Amino acid sequence: MANRLVIVLLLGLFTLEEGSVALTFSLKLVHRFSNEAKERWMSRSGEVSLVDSWPEKNSVEYLELLLSNDLKRNRIDVESQTQLLFPSEGSQTLFFGNQFYWLHYTWIDIGTPNVSFLVALDAGSNLLWVPCQCIQCAPMSATYYPSLDRELSEYDPSLSRSSKNLSCSHQLCKSQANCKTLNDPCPYIAEYSTEDTSSSGYLVEDILHLASVSKHASKSSVQASVVFGCGRKQSGTYLDGAAPDGLMGLGPGDNSVPSLLAEAGLIKNSFSICFDDNASGRILFGDQGLASQQSTPFLPIGEKYEAYFVGVESYCVGSSCLQQSGFQAMVDSGASFTYLPTDIYNKVVTEFDKHVSAQRVSLQGNSWKYCYNASSKELLNVPSMRLIFSSNQSFITPNHIYTFPDEQGFTTFCLTVMSVDGDYGVIGQNFMIGHHMVFDRVNLTLGWSNSNCEDLSNKTNVHIRPPPDGGSTAPLPTTQQQSTSNMHAVAPTTAKTAPSKSSAASLLQFHSLLISLISSLLLCNLMGLLQSSD
Repeated sequence: MANRLVIVLLLGLFTLEEGSVALTFSLKLVHRFSNEAKERWMSRSGEVSLVDSWPEKNSVEYLELLLSNDLKRNRIDVESQTQLLFPSEGSQTLFFGNQFYWLHYTWIDIGTPNVSFLVALDAGSNLLWVPCQCIQCAPMSATYYPSLDRELSEYDPSLSRSSKNLSCSHQLCKSQANCKTLNDPCPYIAEYSTEDTSSSGYLVEDILHLASVSKHASKSSVQASVVFGCGRKQSGTYLDGAAPDGLMGLGPGDNSVPSLLAEAGLIKNSFSICFDDNASGRILFGDQGLASQQSTPFLPIGEKYEAYFVGVESYCVGSSCLQQSGFQAMVDSGASFTYLPTDIYNKVVTEFDKHVSAQRVSLQGNSWKYCYNASSKELLNVPSMRLIFSSNQSFITPNHIYTFPDEQGFTTFCLTVMSVDGDYGVIGQNFMIGHHMVFDRVNLTLGWSNSNCEDLSNKTNVHIRPPPDGGSTAPLPTTQQQSTSNMHAVAPTTAKTAPSKSSAASLLQFHSLLISLISSLLLCNLMGLLQSSD
């Protein structure tokens, strides 16, 4: 008995009280640096030297030992919860204007050996897909894209040592109805709101190469297993310049890259994107933003959070916040511009037009209805816009107009807000510019703060060059691009709080855990007795 650390277990009575089970359970806890613990260690080891080396309570050595032990126990957990991940080629995002359909992109590396892809960033969908074993894909040659200085890539699963097909039996396979057997590769088809635009093929699993930074470690490489689409056949705008090298869905679905990284315990379940007005920006996985940022809750669709919906309480033009101008909107980086429900749109453009003294003009082939020829003085008087969310949280939109030079020496500008049929709107990229946008899926909130989008990965080479002849990187979009939004979900009807788990069920789970713990301790005690008797 002397060579065992005795743990006293007091088992209470199991009583029936109104049909429930009550359990009383207590432990005698011994601090590892207490006198009682010292006596027991000495009785077990027989080492008298322990008396001299045992730390005195509340001494500096005592506190240092406690701190050191805590850090050792928690270091792995702390690292996983504080590190930020970003693509191995850098966190920088890229914007090429009209040439790539007014979307923002980043370079990612996939496979072993790694292959690079320039993927569009889309918070309005979930799946990551890249061109693969192409039947019908966009051109890959850099000669088609003046802003690039290297070829785009096509993924080949047979050339990656870490690639494997995702079978129809896998929980992430959403198309089992189209499988002949559960061992078949899982097919997929991703359809988008733009007319006849889709990607189809089958799902594979491979390594996504990332880098990390944290408060407790220097920059390091991270290899994460992700599921993505081997896109054999694309259609619509994916053949005309939009996402020619693939698309990264950033939505809340369980097959999106942020969800897969969080599920693997690599990051907190959150990410941020930031677009500046210089055709650049950044993306960070695991980022929950600043303590000082403003925020608003996401709205569920029914009881599920299937898209990033928020509730706008009022829309302000200049100093006027319009009456009955609230609406629900999906926050979508895959939408180039911002769309408002028709009734809200009519109120906004009417108020905007009142504040603009410049001459209104009509531009041929342009879907923007409110365009003006303005002198430099008139341009300075363009009214500001902001969205008001719950708790009076204010979202200022510094990029709600598009300007371009006119042949007569005036500056022509257009209001880049458009109407859309339906009950909900879309907050697109143009409203996000100049903001650090945080999609916090832990707390189910959208956060934002003003930012110049400095790159945390030390601005590694991003493989772009200026357009020829010093031309603008962002020419006026075509009519088709202006009228394209990325609506993938049905708007929520009301903001509901997802039901919490039953407290009774939690209590029963706790009781089961205690019973299991007691059994384990008693078994260990019994084994000790048996060994002593031997």
